Amino acid sequence: MASSDGQGNGGRAGATPDRLPAPFPSLAARLVGGGRTGTLVGLALLAIGASWVLYQVLQNGLGDTGNVPNFLIITLNALSLAGLFFLAASGLTLIFGLMKVVNMAHGSLYLLGGYVAWALTTAGVNWWLAVAVATLSAGVVGLLMEQAFLRWNLGQDLRQALITIAVSVILADQMLNYFGGTAQTITPPGELGASIGLGVYGLAYPTFRIFVIGAAVVVGGLLWLWIQRTRFGMIIRAGIDDGPMTSALGVNVPVVFAAAFFVGSCLAGLGGVFGGTVLALAPGQDISFLTSSIVVVIIGGMGSLGGTAVGALLLAFVEAYSQVYLPSGYAPYSMVVTFILVAAVLALKPTGLFGRAS
Repeated sequence: MASSDGQGNGGRAGATPDRLPAPFPSLAARLVGGGRTGTLVGLALLAIGASWVLYQVLQNGLGDTGNVPNFLIITLNALSLAGLFFLAASGLTLIFGLMKVVNMAHGSLYLLGGYVAWALTTAGVNWWLAVAVATLSAGVVGLLMEQAFLRWNLGQDLRQALITIAVSVILADQMLNYFGGTAQTITPPGELGASIGLGVYGLAYPTFRIFVIGAAVVVGGLLWLWIQRTRFGMIIRAGIDDGPMTSALGVNVPVVFAAAFFVGSCLAGLGGVFGGTVLALAPGQDISFLTSSIVVVIIGGMGSLGGTAVGALLLAFVEAYSQVYLPSGYAPYSMVVTFILVAAVLALKPTGLFGRAS
């Protein structure tokens, strides 16, 4: 009897929480958990935003003087901006999402690539050659930073963040010294500097912006093939999952990571060249595109190239539409809509749309 009672008492004392009646989950918990309530809230926000944009588009009719022609141009602008976001964020996805390296100097590499291309084209160098040199320059600077500072601090997120912030400040000061503080724009080559007709409403659109959209698609496809269908890409993923085992199999993991960091930095420089041609180059653009790249990675999910593409599209469309279609007087608050987008995505799925729990 004593033994039986002791066993019973021990059983009651050792009861685990998962066997106890669970309280009803709160709305916040269900939102964070990405349950049905979170999905409904996200769909409701999407429906409200889409309905408002549709109302604004159709308000003045479908003719040449209505809002539909402007809507088409804004949509194309959003697509080209998404391509630009993807080019900049794909490098961060490779470095931050896949390699787990906190590179806060990614925006500085973006701006450096743009400034190098601008300096070369101003000196009379062919635009295509300037693109190649600027892209490689950003890659070399990123590789030097990785070899000098980051390879010794793998897994040390705080140290990596502080080191790359310091590097970004140094690069920003040097670019301000050499290239000045005036906004500069890269002149596209002649074959891409014109406009092409869209065939509707008598509209024309810059050829280079369409080129950016196509370039983003090509770069995304090549990057996906490189990561998913080549031995080098498999080695990168294996080295991330289990570095010691990969090294034991004879793979030089530091060299593989250095090559991946070089490619990610090159993508940042390429994004800077296209950004300087589509928009402009100026002090502060490094912080702006670093923030946009981080938002894209958060929305899409860490390490997901497809998620990066979806995140770039969502961010670009929200920015483009909110700047135009917000109620009168609220356009300056378009940045708030971006944070609402991030909050809604994290409420639906904390790991991002295509991210996986670590």
